[in-house]
Amino acid sequence: MRISASLPRWLLLPALLGALFVILPLVAIVARVNWSEFGSLISSESSRAALWLSLQTSSVSMIICVLLGVPLALALARTSFPGQNLLRSVVLLPLVLPPVVGGIALLYTYGRLGLLGRYLEAFGLSISFTTTAVVLAQTFVSLPYLVVSLEGTLRTTGERYEQIAMTLGARPSTTLWRVSLPLVLPGLVSAAILAFARSLGEFGATITFAGSLQGVTRTLPLEIYLQRETDPDAAVALSLLLVVIAIAVIGLVRGWQGRRGGAL
Repeated sequence: MRISASLPRWLLLPALLGALFVILPLVAIVARVNWSEFGSLISSESSRAALWLSLQTSSVSMIICVLLGVPLALALARTSFPGQNLLRSVVLLPLVLPPVVGGIALLYTYGRLGLLGRYLEAFGLSISFTTTAVVLAQTFVSLPYLVVSLEGTLRTTGERYEQIAMTLGARPSTTLWRVSLPLVLPGLVSAAILAFARSLGEFGATITFAGSLQGVTRTLPLEIYLQRETDPDAAVALSLLLVVIAIAVIGLVRGWQGRRGGAL
């Protein structure tokens, strides 16, 4: 074990307590799992449907977050305009809002009588309590994670190489695709996977805006919540499955960043 000479030794105790605060509940889940029936508990029809739906919707949500979040992060990091700080605060608001509040906001926006939903209904488009609603709920809570992470990366890299490209005659679009995005690619990939992981664990906004219909809107977190009342063993097994997926996602990010770092 190597300890930096600049680190006070007393700081290790609260650091250990912080680590235990996170680790012990995960250990408790592992200890509570009914291992003899673990396979059957996570492979039931409802569990498989919930897992598959979660993976599908989270992937679509991640793509939407990238398509919308990258331009938004670039606009916040590379421009200056009146009200910019207010816009940033509003965009990041879902980070601190209770997810159920986000669900209510989405319901009154895209619901049958919502701000936009009433006009969509006129064209026969119903969003609330559909799979589309799940994707929108996941995107609403995940987009700020990508924006705040990527904006930080953009500000860290600075504009030096972009300005050099412009002085050499590169157009803004060329500079974006050939300089800006390649420079922040590791941060972008990490931010995108973080958005995917957040979407995978989304619960409050989803159940409020999309409901819980098996195979349509019942994602894995909703399935865990329902199983908690009827089959606690299944709820614990699915919780562990979700934890393992989350750890795998984080491991992929760290491993990819490590390879990129080694290459550089």
